[in-house]
Amino acid sequence: MPVVLTAPTELERPETDLTTVPDTPWVTLVWNDPVNLMSYVAYVFRTHFGYSQAKADALMLDVHQKGRAAVSAGSREAMERDVEAMHGYGLWATLQKDE
Repeated sequence: MPVVLTAPTELERPETDLTTVPDTPWVTLVWNDPVNLMSYVAYVFRTHFGYSQAKADALMLDVHQKGRAAVSAGSREAMERDVEAMHGYGLWATLQKDE
């Protein structure tokens, strides 16, 4: 018996919504502590993040007066690196999803 080859048939694919919702950005929070001087905290923000003196001072004042400040935002992986860097400078930092 001869082998009969047939052309492949197209499979029907269900309609799907291919839109993706981007992950909510994450933020690095630096918390107030009784150890580090305010001038040192501003120095860290200028050095690590490249913030201007005015921006670094404003964030430092938020840390001091409000107890915390969101110092960077982005992907979870990037914020994990920033938190680790803040720990390296001796600052208390965490990350969380931006609200």
